[in-house]
Amino acid sequence: MRNVIALVLGGGRGTRLYPLTKYRSKPAVPLAGKYRLIDIPLSNCINSDLRRIYVLTQFMSVSLHRHIRQTYRFDAFGNGFVELLAAQQTMEQGTDWYQGTADAVRKNIRYLEQPGIKHVLILSGDQLYRMNYRDMLQTHIDANADATIATIPVRREDARSLGVMRVSDEGRVRGFVEKPKTDEQLDSVHMDPSWIDSRGIESRGRECLASMGIYLFNRDLLVDVLKSTSYEDFGREIFPSLIEPKNVHVHLFDGYWEDIGTIRAFYNANLALAGDDPPFELALPESPIYSRARFLPPSKLAGATIKNTLIADGCNIEEGTVIENSVIGLRCHVGKNTVIKNSIIMGADEYETHAEIRAHKKHDRPLYGIGDSCLIEGAIVDKNCRIGSNVRISNTQGVSTLPEDGDVSIRDGIPVVCKDGIVHDNWSM
Repeated sequence: MRNVIALVLGGGRGTRLYPLTKYRSKPAVPLAGKYRLIDIPLSNCINSDLRRIYVLTQFMSVSLHRHIRQTYRFDAFGNGFVELLAAQQTMEQGTDWYQGTADAVRKNIRYLEQPGIKHVLILSGDQLYRMNYRDMLQTHIDANADATIATIPVRREDARSLGVMRVSDEGRVRGFVEKPKTDEQLDSVHMDPSWIDSRGIESRGRECLASMGIYLFNRDLLVDVLKSTSYEDFGREIFPSLIEPKNVHVHLFDGYWEDIGTIRAFYNANLALAGDDPPFELALPESPIYSRARFLPPSKLAGATIKNTLIADGCNIEEGTVIENSVIGLRCHVGKNTVIKNSIIMGADEYETHAEIRAHKKHDRPLYGIGDSCLIEGAIVDKNCRIGSNVRISNTQGVSTLPEDGDVSIRDGIPVVCKDGIVHDNWSM
């Protein structure tokens, strides 16, 4: 892994995750109470002994930069780093923003041309999975591949939003369709389930191989392609152009993998982590998920009833409160006799001082957290929100989308209180 460099792509505007991306980039969105999405690929890199990592950022990246600076500091003698590459004006590339995944890498190509680099691993910053990239590198080397795509078997109905491949018996890519829309396109990349079974993975009705957005290139090939073409996207342009002239191989993966691209996907992934049998295990000693050490006090539960819930550090949950199937983030305060069900409460970035609390009370402004006698059901409450007492947030009417009403909106059928939002006493949805 000493000859591998990783590039983590920070993503675009994140419009499908709005309003969680109103003030932050996608990789900076909080996950499972105490992490951020960027912690997943960076932890996978560290656990794979891959220590030279660049993170490419562009939109609303201040909080992401702060998190990375405060978290990922390597030993001065270990030659490891997590370096931020923000979109910037350059003499060579002009002033354009990144136009796509390949264009983002092209605009930072000089970092790939450093000595001692043989392979380049390209990762997404907004996916939830656990992978040892050593295994992917071994697949790449054994196949004498020019490029390797991590793939996961999916059902036909799930393949339409992904890049799908048809491969030879040896695992070489022979066809690639990005987000197939028609049955004819799907038929062209359909795989025999027996081929998947023969690789030690149960197909279970899955007959398509989908790209996970994880790519491993021989460095010299990648540099040559980026310099000799104007292609802007790996899935739509670069890989289809490489299939015939180059040896593009697949690396099969069959663990949990979720692309956190929408509010619904984010909501479902978080609540699944709080269930009895989570599909993704956070507590694996041999492969931990890293994040910033905050040195917060233990959470205090004063006579509350908690079931199937993740509770982060530094919380204060008062008596009579019931919390079920939810995620409670850092420094979260929940008042008395409040009910929280099937919800994600992200907590706060800091505690309020006694002087701030007195000032807020004087002006009838809610404090950080959730007040007394509230009902929060099927909702997402972003960071630093102030929700008063006797507030009801629940999409009882089953509305799919609702524009912002103050600081509350509905996206994908889920009520969302945006970051720093204020909901006063007795407000109801």
